[in-house]
Amino acid sequence: MMHEGLKDRKIICIDIRSFFASCAAVDNGLDVEETPIAVVGDLEHKGGIVLAASPRMKKEFGVKTGTRLYEIPNHPSIRLIEARMEFFVRVSAEITRYLNQFVPNEAIHVYSVDECFVDLGGTEKLWGPIENTIKQIKDGLYKQFQLPCAVGMGPNMLMAKLALDLDAKKTGFAKWAYKDVGQKLWPITLSNMWGIGSRLEKTLNNMGIFTVGQLAHTPLTILEEKFGIMGNQLFYHAWGIDYSELGAPLAEGQISYGKGQMLFRDYRSKKEIMTVVLEMCEDVARRAREAEMVGRTIHLAVGYSNSALGGGFNRSRSIDEPTNATMPIYKVCEEIFDEFYDHRPVRKLSISITNLEPEHSMQLSLFEENKWKERELGKTMDLLRSKYGSTAILRAVSYTEAGTAIARAGLLGGHKK
Repeated sequence: MMHEGLKDRKIICIDIRSFFASCAAVDNGLDVEETPIAVVGDLEHKGGIVLAASPRMKKEFGVKTGTRLYEIPNHPSIRLIEARMEFFVRVSAEITRYLNQFVPNEAIHVYSVDECFVDLGGTEKLWGPIENTIKQIKDGLYKQFQLPCAVGMGPNMLMAKLALDLDAKKTGFAKWAYKDVGQKLWPITLSNMWGIGSRLEKTLNNMGIFTVGQLAHTPLTILEEKFGIMGNQLFYHAWGIDYSELGAPLAEGQISYGKGQMLFRDYRSKKEIMTVVLEMCEDVARRAREAEMVGRTIHLAVGYSNSALGGGFNRSRSIDEPTNATMPIYKVCEEIFDEFYDHRPVRKLSISITNLEPEHSMQLSLFEENKWKERELGKTMDLLRSKYGSTAILRAVSYTEAGTAIARAGLLGGHKK
């Protein structure tokens, strides 16, 4: 009964397999299936991170995404290729242009550089059965770009993505319908469900919920009482229901705004660490303001350097009044940092805000003039950065030795262009 009356749309989710490695292989005249390839963010630094590895690289040498350059074996058959993000983005744009042969722009939603959603509804009149069109798209991508892909299909964006991640990445193509929810979706563990991260999974596990089926049969009132609007979303997604229109920021709904950063070096004092934290809070707050959302819970994760045996902490704190202003977010991060930091050198930082709600729900008292000024100042800074670039206006800390905003402004996706 849950699915009665819902539209059976023809949404597909396309994933270019081993996108970075495949693009790098084609660009260098190599066979991505036969050659052990590692695409590295920066070949000049031994700590450079592997962004992608070819199937043979993973299987024979155990090198995968996140491996450090110095951890890669010295073997004559291995090919190390430095990432060229501008090239990868250009290829992604060309793939979108290729898809325009089948559907108009508004029927395409680029989800990431290597994944996109396409609404094939109505194309039967032009191209025949949907499955035939999908085969034509897959064959064309390989013939024109030498890029293999997997395709998931479903009645909405969520189901198409689940069909891709849980089925098509093994078989090449998978189609999920509402009637498949009980058999294919409910048995999976929460960690395999799109949109459920480790923190949320742990909270659900503490409630006695371990599978998507258990989540689907948890009373909606309990989930909404615990998680608010996100509880409503969790319930319906467990039933495979997603009302998102194509082009929504995320099919599973934007449940957080965050930023993670691997530091260029070990940061050893609170002053220089909090310099980067402030820059990151600025970026997270800007993204929330642009979406006209505010959040009640601030998360801070700190990763210690490998030279200090690694480890770190990941903590969150909720505030009474939701915000998308930089300094309130920063102050909470500082409180968390002061409580849990054990003075070891830091190499990784991550910040996010969750428990989101629309900005218009935030009550601003007419007597709190500073809050109005802070809100307008934030929007003005956002406007200037949008028009003139991310470095058009910066806080003074970004010009110190510890600041990273200026250096990272010259990167694309956190890596060299």
